[in-house]
This record gives sequence, C-alpha cells and structure tokens, in this order.
Amino acid sequence: MSHTAPLPPAAAVLGVRPARRDDGAALIALSRPFVRSGALRERPASLYVRRAAEFLVAEAPDGALEGCVALHVHPASPAGGQGSVGVLYNFCVAGHRQGDGVGARLLRAGLARGRAQSLTALFTATVGTGGLFLRHGFVPASPRTAPTAWTRALDPRRGARILARAL
Repeated sequence: MSHTAPLPPAAAVLGVRPARRDDGAALIALSRPFVRSGALRERPASLYVRRAAEFLVAEAPDGALEGCVALHVHPASPAGGQGSVGVLYNFCVAGHRQGDGVGARLLRAGLARGRAQSLTALFTATVGTGGLFLRHGFVPASPRTAPTAWTRALDPRRGARILARAL
C-alpha cells in the first residue's frame, strides 16, 4: 500500500501536462537558472523544441510553467535481459515554487508515464543530494546497469550520482 502525503495547496492548483513544441522557450527560461548554478547541464535550445514530447510540465492557472521533467526512453537491448528503460532528465522547479510539492507532483507524473510505457526501470543523474528521488524509491545504481548511450554522455567532471528505480 502506497502512502503519500497530501499536496501542499500551492502544488494542488498547478496542472501537470505533456509539454508542447511551443513550450520550448518557456522550458529554456525555466531551466536557465539551474544551468547557471551547475545543477543542470547546458543543452542546445533546439533540444527543448525537438524533444518537447518527452517533457511533462507543471503549469500555473495563468499558463506560466513552474517546473518540468523529461523522460527519454531507451529501447531494450537485444543482448541484455532487461526491457525498455527510461531516463528522467532536466528536472527543475521554479525557485519560488520549491518546497511546495511541485517536484513531487512532477516526479509522480514521470513515474506514471514510465509505467504507462511499460518501462522496467527509470534512471536519473543528480549532482545534488537526490533527496526527492530517494524519497520516491530511487536508489544509487551502478553506471553498468544504466543505458550505455546515456552514461557515455554524462560529463564525469560534474560528479553526478546515478539513481534508479524499478517500475
């Protein structure tokens, strides 16, 4: 039985929806402070438009995007015994919304999307504590268990930890 605390009132008024191509500029603006701080790696602006379908966004009633997370699917390897897996990336919540439950809501939506796509596991990399992920069942994982193409793209200078959760 899963027990989750109710969402704080600020998060309850936000809707979570799939991003659209026209959200690209807002995704860039939302991500920029995290890139500057080193929490996110810089990505080309075109990626936000090209991969908009991978993003889930938390949207305020006025249409402002207050958070986002993307889920990239890695198909099952013919040689590996594992099914398709996903990688959560570009997870960020606007500074004025942090601590309001927005991140937890986005993470739950990402987990649900992964289950709906019949993924066997989700991975993420974090340079922070990973507390939110750990509270939602993620555990430290070896790079050998993660998608090879993704781990090769990680910058070792950032010192990111890989976390995983079975679905």
